[in-house]
Amino acid sequence: MKRVHIALASAAVILAPVVLSGCSTSAQAESATCPNGQITFGIEPFEDPKKLEPAYKAVAESLSTSLDCPVEVQVLEDYSAEVLAMQNGKLDIGQFGPLGYVFASERAGAEPLASFGTAEGELSSYTGGIWVPKDSDIQSLEDLRGKDLALGSVGSTSGDALPRYALAQAGIKESELNLNYAGGHPEALLALTNKTVDAAQINSQTMGTAIKEGTFKQEDFRQIWKSEPIPNDPITVAASADPEFKKAVKDALLNLPADDIAEVAGYLGVEPAGQLIEVDKSTYQPLFDLAKTMNLTEEDV
Repeated sequence: MKRVHIALASAAVILAPVVLSGCSTSAQAESATCPNGQITFGIEPFEDPKKLEPAYKAVAESLSTSLDCPVEVQVLEDYSAEVLAMQNGKLDIGQFGPLGYVFASERAGAEPLASFGTAEGELSSYTGGIWVPKDSDIQSLEDLRGKDLALGSVGSTSGDALPRYALAQAGIKESELNLNYAGGHPEALLALTNKTVDAAQINSQTMGTAIKEGTFKQEDFRQIWKSEPIPNDPITVAASADPEFKKAVKDALLNLPADDIAEVAGYLGVEPAGQLIEVDKSTYQPLFDLAKTMNLTEEDV
């Protein structure tokens, strides 16, 4: 498989940490709920970081107030960077993609606490998909042989593992088509709309955002594959954290007002958003099974 990156140059490098806090910026006294005088919250790059940073401001401020501790939000460069940061003790809290969480669990002992709920109080989910132009002669996965398919990022659940798994289930070898990593979900969508590829993975979250922003007209494209529902991103805590800290963070997350997480939830396709919902490792068991079936390791993230 060719790991060719076709992303725009602006889609890119690791971002400097951005302090998003509702507390005083002066150093806080260390306590069980405020290790090292602050809390570091890592975010996977599931959307343009320029959009994610302001969206997480309300989340950080609300957590800061609940825990009486400044919260520093870091949008990491990629999935592997976030796993490594938690393993190295650089993150107190981390929001991972479902598959990223599998490797964060195995490599860094990440423990899931909460995920995004619907207004009805149910755990939210999203779907992966492969799309082609409406007038394309590609009607099924089998027709992708010899074609260019844009994937999102290495290690992404809907932008890498699931589309590749679907190809394997259809009996299509990756060497029979050109798989290109665009550098992210928005970039894969852009590759399709700019007609630089024959097909692209577009998950329901990215598509919803693009439709709202007017950058994707669904009627001009056609979906040839759709995944089963995927439980939304877990927010996790480092396994090495103090038990009192874990409990405090969990309580704070589950009691965040829905309005404070609404913008973030919108980027994850959850509208209208409810409060965060408690999750545990069993919630993501299908992703552990997927990783085992595909023989994926941390090197694939």
